[in-house]
Amino acid sequence: MHIKIKRVYLQPDEEDGTRILVDRLWPRGLTKAKASVDLWLKEVAPSTELRKWFGHDPEKWKEFQTRYRAELRQNTEQVSLLKQKAAKGVVTLLFGAKDEEHNEAVVLQKLLAPK
Repeated sequence: MHIKIKRVYLQPDEEDGTRILVDRLWPRGLTKAKASVDLWLKEVAPSTELRKWFGHDPEKWKEFQTRYRAELRQNTEQVSLLKQKAAKGVVTLLFGAKDEEHNEAVVLQKLLAPK
């Protein structure tokens, strides 16, 4: 199981494998063709309330991770789908945030990583 993360605005690459967008909102200014998204799992993204509370503030990162993992425990169907896709080959979780260290894809990558 190999799970990568990448900004959706970066150039698609053959090595991306299955490209899964994990944002609740479609990225601004990006066409579906240019994004080259294979699957959009907007329901696996943080809730609107959590996303707005966090606001990509690094000071809130630790608490965001805790709250987001709690949401994911209630969203087993979407997490299972991600696990199924990852079991079939390389998966790249796509996100729109400028902050590449503090976003939902980072949390999902850690959650899905083999133990």
